[in-house]
Amino acid sequence: MEQLFTRRSRDRRAAAPLLARPRYEVLPLPAVLEETGALPEQSVVTVTASPRLGVGATLDICEKLAAQRLHAVPHLAARQLRDLAELSDVLGRLAGAGIDEVFVIGGDARDPSGSFADGLSLLRGMAELGRLPARIGVPSYPEGHPVIGEAELWSALRAKQDYADYTVTQLCFDAGAVCRFVAAARGSGITLPVVAGVPGVVDTRVLLKVGLRIGVGDSMRFLRGHGSAAGRLLRPGGYRPGGLVRELGARAAQEGCDLAGLHFYTFNRVGRTARWVDQTHRRAA
Repeated sequence: MEQLFTRRSRDRRAAAPLLARPRYEVLPLPAVLEETGALPEQSVVTVTASPRLGVGATLDICEKLAAQRLHAVPHLAARQLRDLAELSDVLGRLAGAGIDEVFVIGGDARDPSGSFADGLSLLRGMAELGRLPARIGVPSYPEGHPVIGEAELWSALRAKQDYADYTVTQLCFDAGAVCRFVAAARGSGITLPVVAGVPGVVDTRVLLKVGLRIGVGDSMRFLRGHGSAAGRLLRPGGYRPGGLVRELGARAAQEGCDLAGLHFYTFNRVGRTARWVDQTHRRAA
């Protein structure tokens, strides 16, 4: 028992650097602003793109987050944008709100709305306009993608790093998979900093409620695309990220798993997740 306590304490200390500046992902629902209002100024809050709610919902929430003096990062989904003119309008609106970082994804829509079929084409569109934001993030997939092959994923990520500043992994419960991905990325010539995407403090009741509000289809697509997420997030009592974060910290310290930080998928339970992060970081420091 004493050895277990000592090991946990060591792993918790190793995780401290990962918890220093966490990112909190939220869904574009107005009620989330009640929770984000309690975050420290300049906390990083990313806002997802919902096929049902549209790009306007994401931009609306980001503008309000910026007004709360938070560092807002909108997800821009390529398949939701029609053309360069609309992209220019979106980037202009973000600049007007002082938002200079975006996270570029392909998006979940089955068919593109216009000329952008994937994240890479949207990045190239920004470059064509001469309006690349100051910082750009792109997604990566330690456990693969439900409809895109592994070779295509690696090829796309290598191409995207000409425009991007970092990559965030999709939700993953397996520290080993994350670190194997980091090693494979470095071996493939990808030098982007890797931020590990992990679940926050997720409550089953809230997860289901939020899923209904954003649309059952959106929720089911998410669960289908994230392997074991359904079973772990929907189990009685919900999910706590302590064990996963400790293991990531341990692997970073002992195996040299090169991680740039943590990105918490909060499902809009930002306050609970942020309190857990703060308490854990204080204990680890």
